[in-house]
This record gives sequence, structure tokens and C-alpha cells, in this order.
Amino acid sequence: MNTTTQRHPHVGEPHLLFQLAEWRATLEMALLPWALPWLMYAPRGDGHPVLLLPGFMANERTLAALKWFLANRGYDVHTWGFGRNVGFNSRHALAVEQKIRYMHHVGGRKVSLVGWSLGGSFALYGAHQAPECVRTVVTLGSPISLGEEGSRSPQLIKTLYRWIGHPLGPEVHAMQPRVKMLRQRKLVSVPTSCLYSLSDGVVPPQEATLSGEPGLHENIRVSSSHMGLGFNPMVLAIVAERLAQPEGEWQPFTPQGWWAPLYRCVTHASVPF
Repeated sequence: MNTTTQRHPHVGEPHLLFQLAEWRATLEMALLPWALPWLMYAPRGDGHPVLLLPGFMANERTLAALKWFLANRGYDVHTWGFGRNVGFNSRHALAVEQKIRYMHHVGGRKVSLVGWSLGGSFALYGAHQAPECVRTVVTLGSPISLGEEGSRSPQLIKTLYRWIGHPLGPEVHAMQPRVKMLRQRKLVSVPTSCLYSLSDGVVPPQEATLSGEPGLHENIRVSSSHMGLGFNPMVLAIVAERLAQPEGEWQPFTPQGWWAPLYRCVTHASVPF
């Protein structure tokens, strides 16, 4: 029996079919209102603070569904408040760390971090810098495990990053001293759940998953486009379940109840990878 959490073995960039099918995010958005009655069965939280971090070229508005849902489940939800995410730069990295420390100081409770895409990289960085302030980390299709070959995201995404983030591409930001621990895959000391999709057309599964200790780190397969991760009903339900665990009693994800067979059928996974 495997006793460690393992990165997904996928090699290369996302399949072209999945890249072309990212438009299905609109269908996932349209499905959300119909799924709300089911989502109301998601466990309620204990009111602890949650910080949401947007993806590359996104801002707080893209987190509206996730913010509303988690607030409905009883959490004190905040977004990062720094405008558009234009890449992993030092200014935003430092600001995220400071915000985590501030929220912990003001509320007196540890903060859970939920990062979508590049926002997950900020979340892991914040957890590395201020582990005493962080309760748990949840990443949604985030490029957290860059190998020696560098980013394997589609060329279009790399080109956009060069235009907006840095002229030499995402690898330059990945080489910053601030993200050295991510580049070397140094694991955070707080519970971490990495949600990934085999049909993600932006971030391939080997980059959205990590290898680590099963008592602290896990990879959870979902069925979603990359652009739809923030309002996919399955993703929202799993995020709520992960955040609802009592502090200090974290356990790896196991689908339970009536929707467990549906989860396994839709994701083609007998257990989370």
C-alpha cells in the first residue's frame, strides 16, 4: 500500500482537446444555481477566517460564487484586495503574507487559504512564511509543482504571462528567492489539499499536485475545466468539506454519503489520487 502522497504522473502540457474545451466553464456556471439545493447539505463551518486568492489575470469578482457560498456556510470570508493578479511578483507575495498575519491578529484565529490557479501559489507561499497563522490550504488547479522542464501550460498562457507578468515568462518568477521553497517542492507544515482535474486545459495535473505526507498533504481529483473551478458545484462541495474539519483534526478526503458513488463515477477515481 502506498504510504505517501504522490504527484500525478502526467507528462507534458494539457491535451489539445481539453484546451479547446475550456469554454465548458460557461456550462459549469449555468449549472451552479440548479445545484444550490444539493450544496446546502454541505457541512457548515465554525466561523474561522478564510482568505480567497484569485488566479492569473483575475480579480475579486471572479471569486464571487465561492465567497458567497463559503459565507453562507458560516465562514468569515475575505478576498485579497490587491486588484488583478498580474503574476507572482514580490509586491503581492509580501502583501499576502502581511494580510494573513493581520487577519490572524485581528480575529485571534488561524486563517484558511483557498487559492484558484496562480492564487494557490500565493496561498502556499503565505503558508510557508506564516505557518503559525494558517489553519489549512486548499488549491484549485494551481501550478505548485514546477519540474526541471519548467511550466508545461499551453503556449498561449505562457505568451499572455510574458505580456502581463514578465517578458521572460513564468519561469522567471518561479526562480525568485521568495518561491525557492515551491521550486524545490519544500512542503508546508499545514494541512494542504490540492484539487486538480485531468481535463484542465491550462494547468496540467503533474503541476497541480504534490508529493508529500498523507497525514498533511493530499491530491483530490475533480471533474472541471480550469476556468470553471471557482463555481463548479463538485469543487465547492469539496472545499466546504475540507474547511469544515475541526482545527487540529484534519483527515484526508474520503467521499461519503449518497454522492460518493457519483463522485467516483464522474471523476473515474476509486479514491483520490
